Amino acid sequence: MSVAIPDLPRGPFGRLRWALADGWTVTLRGLTHWSREPGTVIGGLLFPVMMVLMFGYFFGGAMEVPGGGNYREFLIPGMFVMTMVFGMGETVTAVSADKNRGVTSRFRSMPMAPSAVLVGRCVTDMLNSVLALAVLFAVGLAVGWEAHGSVADTVFAVGLLLLLRFALTWMGIYFGLLMKGPEGITLVQTLEFPVGFLTSAFVAPSTMPGWLGTIAEWNPLSSTVAASRELFGNPGWGGDSWIAQHATLMAVVWPAVIFAVFFPLSVRRFRTLTG
Repeated sequence: MSVAIPDLPRGPFGRLRWALADGWTVTLRGLTHWSREPGTVIGGLLFPVMMVLMFGYFFGGAMEVPGGGNYREFLIPGMFVMTMVFGMGETVTAVSADKNRGVTSRFRSMPMAPSAVLVGRCVTDMLNSVLALAVLFAVGLAVGWEAHGSVADTVFAVGLLLLLRFALTWMGIYFGLLMKGPEGITLVQTLEFPVGFLTSAFVAPSTMPGWLGTIAEWNPLSSTVAASRELFGNPGWGGDSWIAQHATLMAVVWPAVIFAVFFPLSVRRFRTLTG
């Protein structure tokens, strides 16, 4: 029995259409998993909601915002960023599972665009992030948060959040391709917490010991937190350091650097997989 292998497209436009079509096919595969395993998706959406309720109501009464203001309005932009960070663990888990089960190798043996597997994974995770942001926006409004900035500023803030998630997605793809067992995945997911908490998401770095506050200020996540607070018109912690005064700029630069590092690493790792 012989199997007919379709001719590969020729020319840049033909290859682009081929890559987009195959990438969308892989994306649909990921979306199909959502419908078959809704518990995983729902759990991922509920976790940041519980974090908002816990910090906003359990600890919020003891929190003071530098310069005054409502702590929940201070908190919600930080939770938006934390949601983008926690999504990276889902990326690592999904990519590693496909690799270790041989699904990735099967895709690589098929006459499909080489970029489709990685691009499809990225698109699926970005759609998941949009859904997570929508849910958290609704929860934020329910607990008293409000975007006081203009429509343009609000859209720009959402764009910065998704830009961060896009960069972290490629970091997650690389680590997912790198991990060989559940121990590595657990390590990556565990590191999300100290990296995420050592930011300005929950408290102002000025309240930390000097050296720790400096690390928190220069954490790439803090730039997105500060920029989104400013664009949403929510209370911020201020800060007179260079990194604090240029938060919006660095909220673009940091994700660009992360993407520039981990995108080529992901492509290289994917090309050199042996099974």
